[in-house]
Amino acid sequence: MQLERHLSAVIALTVLACFLPGAPATAERASQPIDLHVDMSRAPQRILHARLALPVQPGPLTLLYPQWMPGEHGPTGPVADLVGLVISAKGKPIPWNRDSRDMFTFHVEVPPGVERLDIELDYLPPLATGMFGNGPATSDQVAVMSWNTMLLYPAGRSIHELTYRPSLDLPRGWSFATSLRQAKRKGDAVHFEDVSLAELIDAPVTTGAHTRALDLTGTAPVPHRLHLVGDSAAALEIRPETEAAFRKLVSEAIALFDSHHYRTYDFLLTLSDHIDSFGLEHHESSDNRLPERALIDDAPLHVNAGLLPHEFVHSWNAKYRRPVGLTRDDYQEPFEADLLWVYEGLTSYLGDVLTARSGLWTPEYARDSIAFIAAELANRPGRRWRPLVDTTRAAYLLYGAPPEWKSWRRGVDFYNEGVLIWLEVDTLIRSLTEDRKSLDDFCRAFTAGDEGRPAVRPFAYAEVTRELGKIAAYDWEKFFADRVYAVRAEAPLAGISNGGWRLVYTETPNLLQKDYEETGDALDLRPSLGLLIGTGDGAENGHVLDVLPGSPAAKPDIAPGATLVAVNGRRWSPDILRRAITEAKDSKQPIRLLVENAEFFREVAVDYHGGERYPHLERLEDEADRLSEILAARTP
Repeated sequence: MQLERHLSAVIALTVLACFLPGAPATAERASQPIDLHVDMSRAPQRILHARLALPVQPGPLTLLYPQWMPGEHGPTGPVADLVGLVISAKGKPIPWNRDSRDMFTFHVEVPPGVERLDIELDYLPPLATGMFGNGPATSDQVAVMSWNTMLLYPAGRSIHELTYRPSLDLPRGWSFATSLRQAKRKGDAVHFEDVSLAELIDAPVTTGAHTRALDLTGTAPVPHRLHLVGDSAAALEIRPETEAAFRKLVSEAIALFDSHHYRTYDFLLTLSDHIDSFGLEHHESSDNRLPERALIDDAPLHVNAGLLPHEFVHSWNAKYRRPVGLTRDDYQEPFEADLLWVYEGLTSYLGDVLTARSGLWTPEYARDSIAFIAAELANRPGRRWRPLVDTTRAAYLLYGAPPEWKSWRRGVDFYNEGVLIWLEVDTLIRSLTEDRKSLDDFCRAFTAGDEGRPAVRPFAYAEVTRELGKIAAYDWEKFFADRVYAVRAEAPLAGISNGGWRLVYTETPNLLQKDYEETGDALDLRPSLGLLIGTGDGAENGHVLDVLPGSPAAKPDIAPGATLVAVNGRRWSPDILRRAITEAKDSKQPIRLLVENAEFFREVAVDYHGGERYPHLERLEDEADRLSEILAARTP
């Protein structure tokens, strides 16, 4: 109904503009496309150029730069990196003015007799780490282009109605991948079929000097492809068993949902140490960015194995079934993010399940992943004041929040806590139905319909509880009220015990945690000392990222932001600190830490004798092993 009212208003406005002088200018007809050409030839220099030809009518015109970006859950449009904006008509420049209150809005007065505006702009992909689309997107060998960074669009019309005719120039000799339909190509110039603005922004482009395409289709009903773009040819040497696991991921996802809502699916995987690592979901593709050796070395391969499954699940849960608060007709209206615990939380759970079912993780590794999540959230004192739903409402603030005091502030916990909550839902359904039904049945029912083409079916909270009730009768509203909407000091661990396991701590390293420490920049001692310590180069080495309130390290007032210099009189290193923890277990002597805090030094004694503690799941022999059944493959 909201969309219908919006379209009616736009139609009326367009009709009036034909007769009333001074009426707001818009594109003349919905059928007239806006030409958009992006020149990527200077991508290695970190500058992208765009030209737009916008059909208009005389009068005041408002142009918008996309602000609230789908999947990024916040006003992350990188308008600060929009430069070189020039607007002209018939070869003559036309003045423009940025709105004094909204930095993403530009005003133009279209002169009489002008039917087309020519717009030129540059986008400067940043060098420094940013948040999602605000981060580095090009290197000397690869580039990722998101169309939202390269365009303006006229206010007053739905993004589903506006039509664009996109084209691009590639760096000489580079190959590219995207889910857009190619119309023609001549050399390094590529032209695509006309699409709506919503479809265009939903289809990023990856390009590079070193590329490789793999067919993952198998028995799936439509083509599925994995496109690798890397800083080197060596980065593309995927292991045969990993390629087979990605192919099995497709078959397992189709088996889970028993549907698809795309014509083809393209996994875009960029492998570079010079662009930000993250993933972003789209209807018919996913933009996945990982370090250069992510497919080569064991630790990064295991740590990042869940990225493609997570973004793939989003094609069903997020792009097709989308919370009403995240469904918009433009990119300027703020999101209502309450249901991110479904959008991201359910996806995190299903993504981890598919990572195990596909063979990208062994069952033991998948269990250690759950144990690691459970231990982290069980030691999150911020739970005592902040309900999970508040982390969804503040998501775009928490994405960019500093790591210091994360345990007390909380972060975007709806991802990992979603894994535990939906594991509990899954095991509860199985218990209530004597293992005749599972969360798989809910997923098939919830994501059914509109087979084989991109579409959006918005949902509200009431539909989630209602559809779960059809699978297994239960008071699901109270279930989620207790775990999502109320302050809950205890982590939701019942899914682990209902699955036939329990959380324990031993001195054997957790597999996921071990790989995190090898590939990341932090030493996680939160289950023992209560410390998270940076291990990166330079100033990050020894930097205290977090201290758990009430932990052994908190008692001598070690603060986040301080720097660990020495352990028991010896220069600090992860191995030295681990050895001190082990020795303190037998000696009963406190661990002496030399700490620097804003150029002041002091030695503190940490009275801890519990040895190293790593989280694992231990089997409950008297309980049904539902967790192993959940993680088991469904296809040959």
